[in-house]
Amino acid sequence: MLLITVTAAVTVYLLRNILRGQVGDRIVWFLVNVFHFNYSDAYTIYQLVFRNNMETILFIVTLIFLVILFRFSISWFTKYFDEISTGMDKLTEESDDEITLSPELDFMENKLNQIKSNLEKQKKAALDAEQRKNDLVVYLAHDIKTPLTSIIGYLSLLNEAPDMPPKQKTKYVGITLEKSYRLEQLINEFFEITRFNLQTIVLNKEKINLLFMLQQMADEFYPILTPQRKQVSVNVPEGLTLWGDADKLARVFNNILKNAIAYSYENSVIDISAKQQDKYIVITFTNQGNPIPQAKLETIFEKFYRLDSSRSTNTGGAGLGLAIAKEIVNAHDGTISVESNTENTTFTVKLPS
Repeated sequence: MLLITVTAAVTVYLLRNILRGQVGDRIVWFLVNVFHFNYSDAYTIYQLVFRNNMETILFIVTLIFLVILFRFSISWFTKYFDEISTGMDKLTEESDDEITLSPELDFMENKLNQIKSNLEKQKKAALDAEQRKNDLVVYLAHDIKTPLTSIIGYLSLLNEAPDMPPKQKTKYVGITLEKSYRLEQLINEFFEITRFNLQTIVLNKEKINLLFMLQQMADEFYPILTPQRKQVSVNVPEGLTLWGDADKLARVFNNILKNAIAYSYENSVIDISAKQQDKYIVITFTNQGNPIPQAKLETIFEKFYRLDSSRSTNTGGAGLGLAIAKEIVNAHDGTISVESNTENTTFTVKLPS
């Protein structure tokens, strides 16, 4: 606006001097030579028409100049707005081409390209997660048929042979019960997939005796540990307390321990330790087993991610345990991480005390 005002003032000054100078003489000369007025009459006409109406002429010329200048300015600004608008339209396009704007809009170009890159990454991550979920649903649906077929088969045998020897009947009932447990586990995983996407984590915090919680959890896994001669060692100082949601943190520790048991060697010891570190409680789960590949350490906490890509009906879950653990830990303003080498794998949970 200031630029337009200064330009208009300069224009008025120049026009005023031009009309009073050589331009005025040329007007008089034009009237004398073209219309054959004598000099006195031509000068009088110049005085009456031009010089006496100087302000009006200057106003009209200045107005025309400002209109042209305003139109040019609008066109100049509109060009940049059109460029930005076109660039924003390209945000939704499925293209690897970068957004290009005028050099004056470098800052906007960089911002739009950054947004485009982030949107593409988020879209890819969402599609990958959706694909993994769909694959898992298909796998689980397929796996459900196996125990269900066995259950129906053994129950049919028991139904058709009521006089079956007790020893054989006990065997068939045991197999049927084992397959029923596996069927229940698979059905629970179906519910887990749906519930994870729908639930909102609400914390009911209380004072937690960490030693008691972890020792109780280790005892609950005894039936799973015994067949493979595995053990859990809990090393937590007495009196170490934690402020958090007991049920949800128990779920975090349960999921980590379950993972450690599934991927540890036979005849090995899984160590659970905890200590106070400044204003945080640090809990570690260390197991001896095959190392997690370095490339997979960053994705192990993703939804529907399974460390073993094959469909293991024994150790392969829905790939939600560690993802849920991370969500709960984040809700407590804590962190969860994993380190793995040829000797052992360690999951570390850090929570405010």
